[in-house]
Amino acid sequence: MAKNIGIFHYQVGRTDGVSLELEKWNRIFEEMGHTVHLCAGDLGSAEGTLVEEMYHHIPAIEILNYNTFKELRDFDAEGYKAELGHWVSILEEKFRAFIIEKKIDFIIPQNVWCVAANPAVGIALENMRREFDIPALAHNHDFFWERSDGVALTCAAAIELAQIYLPPRDEKIKHAVINSLAQKELWRRKKIESTVVPNIFDFDAPAWKKDDYNADFREKIGLKENDILILQATRIVPRKGIELAIDFVKSLDTPEMRAKLQADGLYNGQSFDEDSRIVLVLAGYARDDMSGTYLPKLKEKAERDGVDMIHIDDLVHHERQNENGEKTYSLWDTYVFADFVTYPSLWEGWGNQLLEAFRARLPVMLFEYPVYNADIGRKGFQVVSLGANVEGYDQSGLAQVQAQIHARAAEQAVKLLTNLEERQKAVEQNFRLGQKYYSMNALREILGKLMPPS
Repeated sequence: MAKNIGIFHYQVGRTDGVSLELEKWNRIFEEMGHTVHLCAGDLGSAEGTLVEEMYHHIPAIEILNYNTFKELRDFDAEGYKAELGHWVSILEEKFRAFIIEKKIDFIIPQNVWCVAANPAVGIALENMRREFDIPALAHNHDFFWERSDGVALTCAAAIELAQIYLPPRDEKIKHAVINSLAQKELWRRKKIESTVVPNIFDFDAPAWKKDDYNADFREKIGLKENDILILQATRIVPRKGIELAIDFVKSLDTPEMRAKLQADGLYNGQSFDEDSRIVLVLAGYARDDMSGTYLPKLKEKAERDGVDMIHIDDLVHHERQNENGEKTYSLWDTYVFADFVTYPSLWEGWGNQLLEAFRARLPVMLFEYPVYNADIGRKGFQVVSLGANVEGYDQSGLAQVQAQIHARAAEQAVKLLTNLEERQKAVEQNFRLGQKYYSMNALREILGKLMPPS
């Protein structure tokens, strides 16, 4: 029996991992014959119902978030409880209207019952689910206890939020997590059973290619055809470990490595000469870094280390757009013109941009974050590795690995940048493995089992 599905997230139609993943779920459900209605605090390029109070970057919500998980800085305990209740009441009214108008009979919360970036959303949505007695499938990407900067539930109301709503336990709620580590931890902490639903990608869709729209991309960002574009496609937040990408490019842009690149030429037939640049291109946005200090630290490090790095988030959106007469590119356009992808994340719930790189048939440098080692790496992917151990942190709090590891990674990368045969062997193997384990067909099979019986 077809369902009217309500999918809830803080934002949709963006390039963050949750937005990208819920699009794939949306597509699968619609192919199954269900009707999907999106409800979000920011719609981006998507169509849906806008509930602005859901958005996690409202200043008052950012304050509420901080006072939930860090310290009671702006309220006393009673003041915090009242502030939380104020937002819950507003959201309950909006969710009630949405559920009634769209005749929602199945709910899919995307991350709102686990990470609690907007703490009020999780409470309001569960209250409405109970009121209407609607079954749900919670898609839990990131849990609040996984925050890289630590967690300190600040008062009784914050503890109650975590215990009852993050995530809620009910016989009508099924839970999906995105890796086996989260599955084990959810059971340990909450005695909640869950199904691992890995992030996936459409490996069967047409390849991203150069076309009339994106043909000027390199020129637009100031790169020549024989410059090397090293793409960092993730959001710019501390757990992405982007400082390790800077160190990697520094090791790649040495006289010794440049001499090898000049002698052998690039894999695509371009010559690499004395004027060729090796550029680290940051394509993601930085607004989710609550401290606001990470991107400036990266820029300072790149300048200090002589690394050519540019940030192009103003030119990259989820989809191609025209803003005030100025065209922007999609995230997929950036992969078309990249020569190499860096993915040095210290922690990932899964690794969307890693799958994107495999899908784009691009070689990858990565730090072996825990979920990669637990769930992905053992499948046999070929990557340039920085290992799995952080040696320490510099005075700015930026992660470091041993210099010899970067040197070895640079040597491996040069081979993949100059030897077409070796490059093709690696990227084709990664593509085939991605297609086998992390495709839309794999997702379709899992979701079919998680839907309630007709």
